[in-house]
Amino acid sequence: VQLQASGGGLVQAGGSLRLSCAASGFALDFYTIGWFRQAPGKEREGVSCIRESGGNIYYADSVKGRFTISRDNAKNTVYLQMNSLKPEDTAVYYCASTPSEGYSSTYGYMPVSWYDYWGQGTQVTVSS
Repeated sequence: VQLQASGGGLVQAGGSLRLSCAASGFALDFYTIGWFRQAPGKEREGVSCIRESGGNIYYADSVKGRFTISRDNAKNTVYLQMNSLKPEDTAVYYCASTPSEGYSSTYGYMPVSWYDYWGQGTQVTVSS
């Protein structure tokens, strides 16, 4: 069971990147997939997640309107399109899977502890 995150890089503020999360060893169809990020000295935070069918999607307030999550179950891949990037988006981005809904509707965030399998992370750096 493996998740492989890719697509990070260096981009100027206002630019775009598309991250991919490819699964091997299991089918993504049955899992919620989440994207998290961790900046130096900060806790890992949930950015966005998408349910198995793609019908339920969550975005953190900090990325709403700029990031779009999608999935292609036929390709066993989840994407995170990031537009209008800001320097504060700089972080290592991770994808992870969970059999749960992926976010707490009560508290409005994605609990790290709910996620079982994690990719290795891809660095996103946004220059000002």
